[in-house]
Amino acid sequence: MAAGDVFVQLFEWPWPDIAGECEQVLGPAGFKAVLVSPPEEHSVIPDQGYPWSERYQPVRYDLARSRSGDSAQFVDMVQRCHAAGVDIYVDAVINHMTNYPSPGTGSAGSPYSKFVYPGLYDSLDFHWPECTVVDYSNAANVQDCELLGLPDLNTELPAVRDTIAAYLIKLANLGVAGFRIDAAKHIQQVSLNDILAIVDSTMTAEGRPLPYYFLEVSTGPGEALGPRDYYGEAYSSGGAADITEFTFQGVGDKFLGTGGQHISQLNDSGPPGAQFSAAAWGLMPSDKAVVFLENHDTQHDVGRISYRDGQVYRLANVWMLAQPYGYPMILSSYSFVRPQEISMGPPSDGSGWTITPITCDTSWATAPDDRFLCQHRDPYIRNLVRFRKVVAGTDENHWWDDGWNAIAFSRGAKGFVAINLEDTSVAATVTTELPPGSYCDLIPGGVAGSACAGDTLVVDSTEAVQLRLGAKSAVAVDILSRL
Repeated sequence: MAAGDVFVQLFEWPWPDIAGECEQVLGPAGFKAVLVSPPEEHSVIPDQGYPWSERYQPVRYDLARSRSGDSAQFVDMVQRCHAAGVDIYVDAVINHMTNYPSPGTGSAGSPYSKFVYPGLYDSLDFHWPECTVVDYSNAANVQDCELLGLPDLNTELPAVRDTIAAYLIKLANLGVAGFRIDAAKHIQQVSLNDILAIVDSTMTAEGRPLPYYFLEVSTGPGEALGPRDYYGEAYSSGGAADITEFTFQGVGDKFLGTGGQHISQLNDSGPPGAQFSAAAWGLMPSDKAVVFLENHDTQHDVGRISYRDGQVYRLANVWMLAQPYGYPMILSSYSFVRPQEISMGPPSDGSGWTITPITCDTSWATAPDDRFLCQHRDPYIRNLVRFRKVVAGTDENHWWDDGWNAIAFSRGAKGFVAINLEDTSVAATVTTELPPGSYCDLIPGGVAGSACAGDTLVVDSTEAVQLRLGAKSAVAVDILSRL
């Protein structure tokens, strides 16, 4: 990834709808890529209401039919998104297969049972003796046992590594530009590196671009494995693979006010204990981190910021996209009740197939269950994608806050953003680095032709602004929005 890039996870979206979204929304807005749900044949679990976890339980690596569509639709999506300037990243589930129902039939009609997947794997391809991941302080237990009872592939076997690599190579040859490696922490580092090295060497031999990789590696107190154990994985054109930075989600607690926290604590040069920085938070280096406020797993966690928080959620996304740390991912998902419906799959028909074409419910906080929400289309998010590109390469400076929940900062001489999370309006004189002039606020719509679709912000001859922000609002301007 390059500084200024943003990608979106269109969770459980159908392939035809993603293709149209690339052409109509994502390409014009400047999104770098789309992370799509796992495209392989997966389990079908009607007695659990066709849960979202079906997609993370592979049956075969064929693209014949998943809940998002068939192979022809997948190829068409990749090609149309590429033409629109948007890369496709695939969520690659390569640590395990499915275990339920067993025996069962996959989404494309393939029969299987736990440890036997005809034409792909048999019982000798899995870790034995059978065991369950129960002790995260034990690396062997984490990497060689079954996660949630899912049969754990023995990736120390060359044949297994070759089979997995062949799947990734097939996708790369179809034009897939990158991969999220699901459950990477549950795969031994040497084995994972060998798999990705096979892919990269094949792409190099064929004269094709090397894929972008990012690894799902969470961390927790007392755990034997964490992101730093995977820093050397998958050397490709951009260096080693990026890694999911789960600690970044603590930003949401600042916006929610959890435990008395507030957003002025996000000052990257603030006092110890009230500062957002890699060192203060124990974050990995910015150029390795994939950051997000929530993803398809963590959106189910009670107490975490989400679309249900409405305007607070919008403002949190403004901050994530306006500050310079990491490679941001926007989750665009669907509505459900938590914790009661945490396993609920996407809006679908009575047979578990996703309804297409999708429709978006933009009411968010008041949206009923079972609606796609299209968070990425919201102007607080979509228009900040452009801002991040324009200010790329600059640092965060000229910080201002009211000591609690109103903040402002510049991005060098290229941009300025202010966020008011307070319940009342704020007014302040704030210094910037922007050249004097009038600027069009990007959030309501930015510049339309030669006119401003929203409010204007005036930078005076001293490079200061007279900031006036209504409650729960934000303003963002960049050098290209100067009128």
